[in-house]
Amino acid sequence: MRALEAHDWREAEGLSGRERALCALAEKLSATPTKMTEDDWAPLRELGFNDKGCLEVAHIVGIFNHLTRLADGFGLVLDAGTNEAAESGVALTRAG
Repeated sequence: MRALEAHDWREAEGLSGRERALCALAEKLSATPTKMTEDDWAPLRELGFNDKGCLEVAHIVGIFNHLTRLADGFGLVLDAGTNEAAESGVALTRAG
């Protein structure tokens, strides 16, 4: 929880090497996409990601970035229940 509150995935305990490689790539691809090089993809390739797998990761990162920018651009805000779950750390549950 402390890592999430600090917005720093590096401090999160229990992440696998695969999860850490994906987080590192997603962070750079999101923050500085024009600085991406083949070397940035090497950790994923070492984990067995081929071209198609790398492209899928890039698409997922891109879609999340796109949706966040749209929401921010339109001034969308979280509903009260989602906001409460985010602040408390207690997951939302579905009714019924």
